[in-house]
Amino acid sequence: MKKRISFAALALATALSGCQNFDANTLMQSGAQAFQAATLSDAQVKELSEKSCQQMDSEAQIAPANSTYAKRLSKISAALGDNINGTPANYKVYLTKDVNAWAMANGCIRVYSGLMDLMTDNEVEGVLGHEMGHVALGHSRKAMQLAYAATAARTAAASAGGIAAQLSQSQLGELGEKLVNAQFSQSQESQADDYSFDLLKKRNINPQGLVTSFEKLAKLEGTHESSMFDSHPASQARADHIKQRIASGK
Repeated sequence: MKKRISFAALALATALSGCQNFDANTLMQSGAQAFQAATLSDAQVKELSEKSCQQMDSEAQIAPANSTYAKRLSKISAALGDNINGTPANYKVYLTKDVNAWAMANGCIRVYSGLMDLMTDNEVEGVLGHEMGHVALGHSRKAMQLAYAATAARTAAASAGGIAAQLSQSQLGELGEKLVNAQFSQSQESQADDYSFDLLKKRNINPQGLVTSFEKLAKLEGTHESSMFDSHPASQARADHIKQRIASGK
């Protein structure tokens, strides 16, 4: 119940911040939409993720299938597997100098060429395992609820036509950006790190790449060369944690 009230409160606060532009019906609709966001089903979250990912793809430069980046990712994806807890995984490379990677609840997994330039295949495997962890552990689902609540509260979208049909292309793109820049808690990040370690071990992939990926990211901290640091704990501490797991064999 607390969770539902918090989404309604978010809707009301957002609407009231521009109250001169809202009438009573809009305020009520906004609150209803935010309540709906708090109770999104898994299917609805995947629907929104699918549409958001499609919009993100349409705005990105995607590495062609015959490129070195795509061939590398094909090898990496074969090692990691073709699903996240039963959800089919879909991998692509965005051609951008940014150092980043992310995954959505529908199995959409994207890695930026800037990150691939920085890291070995084994290190990219570790990073993508972490992003897959956010999906598998439900973190991405919660992030979608929060992102959708904020969008619904501001736009007071109509309820007809299904969840994704309520939003324009620009709003779907904005929703995707919110997910890419989601503020995960330190505990969620640590859980995703552990998920990646366990996945790598299960798939007979050397977990050392997870350590060295963090060590490389640690060197970039404070330089603003990577967007992966906005919400993540200190990379060196994360590397040390994985080192301990490797040493313990657990």
